[in-house]
Order: sequence, then structure tokens, then C-alpha cells
Amino acid sequence: MQWTLVIPLKPLARAKSRLAATAGDGLRPGLALAFAQDTVAAAAACPAVRDVVVVTDDALAGRELSALGARIVPDTPQEGLNAALRHGTAAVRAERPDVAVAALNADLPALRPLELARVLDGAAPFPRAFLPDAAGIGTTLLAAAAGTELRPVFGTASRAGHAASGAVELALDGVDSVRQDVDTGDDLRAALALGVGPRTAAAAARLLIAD
Repeated sequence: MQWTLVIPLKPLARAKSRLAATAGDGLRPGLALAFAQDTVAAAAACPAVRDVVVVTDDALAGRELSALGARIVPDTPQEGLNAALRHGTAAVRAERPDVAVAALNADLPALRPLELARVLDGAAPFPRAFLPDAAGIGTTLLAAAAGTELRPVFGTASRAGHAASGAVELALDGVDSVRQDVDTGDDLRAALALGVGPRTAAAAARLLIAD
């Protein structure tokens, strides 16, 4: 099965606010962009991925992620993460109604294409399935088969929310890179330990220099 990934991204000036204590507001937007770039690059290299759609209104992010092969869809609703995902999925399915879609976080800088393929292959038998994050509270990927609504409920305690919505939780080993999102300094250190993409590595090096 080939998937279309839908990745939402806030305007960089507002993204990753919980990293402010680690990176400060000067470096934080650059880190957020680097995370998204490494996420999109790895996703586009995944053999199970047909294409990548990024929902964002940030002009710089749009240019940089488009250069990596992503299709950019403006965040017309401007009503938060779940609205952006519904909007992006609708834009995709307006052209290809039978496509399988998966929502993916934009902050997975350690993402490995083959690990992502394992998760998507694991999701394929189910109408809807999700992968919990490394903390076991949130969600990093939510998949919906062709003909099935995505029905995202990202936000606080989204693992419980997606389970309550009827999505199947994927219990997979060896996919740490797909689970390790980055919201805090501790998350960033965990991602660096896994091995991040080149843009995040460069941004983190600037952070260390600034410290």
C-alpha cells in the first residue's frame, strides 16, 4: 500500500513554544524548521510513501519544504492542528478519493524511512490506526485507509483520545524514530541520541555554541 502523508506545521514564530527554555526565542524557530525539514526528507524517502503534503501558512517553511518535494496546502481554517489535518486530508482526497492517508507529526527529526515503512505496513490492515509517542501519552502518526475518515484528535492525551475514537493502537518494537517527537529539551536530547537528520544536527550545534 502507498500512503499520502499529511504533516501540519504551525507558523515557525509560534512553533515549539516549550523549547523556549532550552533554545530561546532566537533559535527556536530555526529548530522547528529543521525538525520539519528532516521529517519531510525522511518521509519522502520512505518506500511506503507516495507523496507528502504539508499544511502550513509559514512562507519560509513552505519554500523550504516544497524544495524537498512536499506539496504545500495553506492552512485555510486556521483553527488548530486537527482542523489543519482535516483540511489537508480533504485537499488530497478531492483529487484522489481512494488514497490512504496518514497524519504525521512535523517534529520527528530522527525519523528513519524504513521504520516509518514498518509503521505504515502495520497500519495497513486496519481502517484507522495510530502510533503512540515515546512518552506514551501523545500520538505521532494516525493512519486512515482508503474510504475511511481520518478523525484526528491530536492534543493533550491524544493516545487515549485516538483509542477512544476506535483507532487501533500499533504495538511495534524497533520504531523509536517514529515515536520520538520533540517538545522539550529532554525530547531533543533523546532524539539526538537516536541520531537526527543533518538540518537538526546543524541547528543543535548552533544551540550548543549559543549555550
